[in-house]
Amino acid sequence: MKLRELLNGIYVIKSNVDMEMDIHNVCYDSRKVGAGDLFVAVTGFVTDGNRYIPMAFQKGAVAVVTAVEPAEEIPYILVDSDRLALALLGKNYYGDPAADMKIIGVTGTNGKTSTTLLLKHVLENTVGAKVGLMGTMENMIGDVRTEASRTTPESFELYGLLRQMRDAGCTHVVMEVSSHAVALDRIAGLHFAAGAFTNLTEDHLDFHKTMENYCDAKAELFARCDSATGNCDDPWFQRMFTKTVCPVLSISTKKEADLYARDISLPADGVCFTAVCGEEEAEVRVIIPGLFTVYNVLTVLGIAHNLGIPLQKAAEALKTAKSVKGRVEVVPTPGKDYTVIIDYAHTPDGLENVLTLLKSICKGRLIAVFGCGGDRDPVKRPIMGKIGTDMADIAIITSDNPRTEEPMSIIRQIVAGVEKNNYKIVENRPEAITMAMDIAQKDDIIVLAGKGHETYQEICGVKYHLDEREIVAEQL
Repeated sequence: MKLRELLNGIYVIKSNVDMEMDIHNVCYDSRKVGAGDLFVAVTGFVTDGNRYIPMAFQKGAVAVVTAVEPAEEIPYILVDSDRLALALLGKNYYGDPAADMKIIGVTGTNGKTSTTLLLKHVLENTVGAKVGLMGTMENMIGDVRTEASRTTPESFELYGLLRQMRDAGCTHVVMEVSSHAVALDRIAGLHFAAGAFTNLTEDHLDFHKTMENYCDAKAELFARCDSATGNCDDPWFQRMFTKTVCPVLSISTKKEADLYARDISLPADGVCFTAVCGEEEAEVRVIIPGLFTVYNVLTVLGIAHNLGIPLQKAAEALKTAKSVKGRVEVVPTPGKDYTVIIDYAHTPDGLENVLTLLKSICKGRLIAVFGCGGDRDPVKRPIMGKIGTDMADIAIITSDNPRTEEPMSIIRQIVAGVEKNNYKIVENRPEAITMAMDIAQKDDIIVLAGKGHETYQEICGVKYHLDEREIVAEQL
């Protein structure tokens, strides 16, 4: 591809290269650069891509895109934002694949994964769409699954994945949109047929610093949408949509809204309610328990409505939806009279939600095994410590993904918020799970919170295999 074609839509401040030169590939990782490639020097959190420009040229790069004018005599293109340039380069390199599909983005602190998976199911079973999905758990092209490294891929990979989806015949793409993805231009150049906001609670303040900044970052998604669905029971709803110009469909479980739930029933094996949208009504039944499921389902119904799918048709499709791995997932414990549940709850709100749900159906004691991730918002650690110990009968505080932090340092910060003496500290997560099973009695519920669908644990920057389902099976 010609360099001129790759730079289409990118504001170039200055350059000293031939715009008609042929570019073989685009790379922002100097280790992957090959002959004839264009290197993009991205300024990151850990390191600055500009440091690796010499390496990129040694490996065969023919020019560099950078937001810092090089001091040395090399072929370069100077841009205002290296991250924005990387996204638009991806869009051009892969032939703007999103233009041929309907893109739907879901943002919020909790509920994104369940919402996107349920929406994929609805689209497949109402309009017969082949649906691509990008999310925390995995990426999917129809039924083909691939591992996801982050909630929203880096922009160049995102456009590459969109190209694969388009080439495979996808007509719709449902994606989780993180606040980082918006703030770091990972979704730059994308336009969304529909967007949705689930909720906003304490998370990622290590990056955004304040809840207001966190909200405003997510709100940027809706400047790129043709329509929006939002949870008006959430206190951040008004701020989230203050500057939104597209139509916003409000959802609620507490009051009448554009779309709301009436006659809510929360049995142990799912949720039942009547969905009301203007003159339309539909009976809804989904086999995923908890009030948060009602909100997720309303969000799905709202998006479907904005895409022109009748309420009754979407509700009918949801009756055959399956539970989501790692979200209130019951682990088989044959021969035992207690229950083990795995849930991805890794925020204060997520932990409170799952403990509230399980406490309402628990006939024995509620035993919570949880920790907090390293290299993430430390402010939530004592908050989760208090929630976990206040709401559970017994809490076992352990490691989640310590990443590059010292595990016991994280645990001490969790314990700083604890006011009750009903907890034990077991740094090693498999040992913590084993302890919970050893002390469990008849009718107890053990909830393993934080890991959910993940099958690894990251300690000192190294990922180790850790599947909590396997640990439970081994202990049995």
